[in-house]
Amino acid sequence: MATRILSSSDGTDDSRGRTSTADTRAADTRAHKPSLKQALLAAVFAAAIVTVILLAFSWPTVTSEPKDLPVAAVGDQEQIDQITADAPEGMLDLKKVDSRAEAQQLIREREVYGALLLGDDPEILTSTAASPPVAQQLGGIAAQMQQKIDKQAISGMQDGMQEMQDALAAASQPAGSQPSPGAPQQNPGDQAQTPDASAMEVPEVTVTDVVPLNDNDSTGAGLAIAGLPLTIGGIVGGVLTSMLVHSRRMRAVAVVAYGTIGGLALTLVLQTWFGILQGNFGLNVLAAGLAVAATAALINGFVSLIGPGGIAIGAVLTMFIGNPIASLQAPKEFLAGAWGDIGQFFVPGASGSLLRNLSYFPDAPMAMQWWALIGWFSLGIALILVGHLKAHSKQRTAVS
Repeated sequence: MATRILSSSDGTDDSRGRTSTADTRAADTRAHKPSLKQALLAAVFAAAIVTVILLAFSWPTVTSEPKDLPVAAVGDQEQIDQITADAPEGMLDLKKVDSRAEAQQLIREREVYGALLLGDDPEILTSTAASPPVAQQLGGIAAQMQQKIDKQAISGMQDGMQEMQDALAAASQPAGSQPSPGAPQQNPGDQAQTPDASAMEVPEVTVTDVVPLNDNDSTGAGLAIAGLPLTIGGIVGGVLTSMLVHSRRMRAVAVVAYGTIGGLALTLVLQTWFGILQGNFGLNVLAAGLAVAATAALINGFVSLIGPGGIAIGAVLTMFIGNPIASLQAPKEFLAGAWGDIGQFFVPGASGSLLRNLSYFPDAPMAMQWWALIGWFSLGIALILVGHLKAHSKQRTAVS
């Protein structure tokens, strides 16, 4: 009897075990069953991400237009008002200065993009190193000025020719005859005093590039894209150091070492090899190193706080927010609203402006760019240390 009961009990348990296993398999099958809803949601989510990326990189270019470009002007107020009226509405923000030398100094300090000299010898001062697109815009204004001067000269020549013809007609009349009604009265010697139209001198508008680009980067394309390797390099360095270095304190050391080595390597390529960067080699190394270290430190800081998801936060701040509004290829005045000014406080904008100033504008103020990079770098290091303290606090709590 005992044997039968045991057998019955074993059979029941086995039956229940088989039922439980079957239920588990059925649940797994339902869980892994292809779902049209999940597929569509994944497709919509991916399309949204692609759209956001497209907007981030194309919006500044599509909506950019020259507006309130600071340009110096030498001349009287009437001439300045005329230039402002002839230029596209809102394009120029003219700053009246007293001399050509003062205008040149403002260009070298990057206070203005160029200058208009509106005296008897008209001249346009440009700076392709500051912005090739703006230099092209000023060249167009020079062409308009020349056309206007030529038109005025032609009009003056026509008036002179008409006066000469009237004088010749009056001189050809017989002696004692009366001039036709309305004809101008001629005095002896008027023909000799008529101006010679061919002798009129027409001023020519000259264009002078005060701060030209280097021959190795005559279009400025190299300098414009130099910020991209710094941005990508900072992200790559941040991802690798956060994944390969597990100690939070050692991540800070890795970031500093990466900035030193990466800045030297990038400057060797951009300045020594390609000739894109100019100026002091050591300062360029420091600027490039600080740029990549700032991004790498930021990524490591977020990873130390919240884990691998921090990589996305650092990349978004740098690549998808900071880079599109960095004004690397066009002046910050081309962007809508205050986005151009805001972009100068992110790592891509600050590093791009700093390297341009170090290469071509040593007289320009650079404190803002240096402090912006130092600020992002310090924030990243601080986040790493906070993450380190937070992790140790959790360990102590767990032990106790």
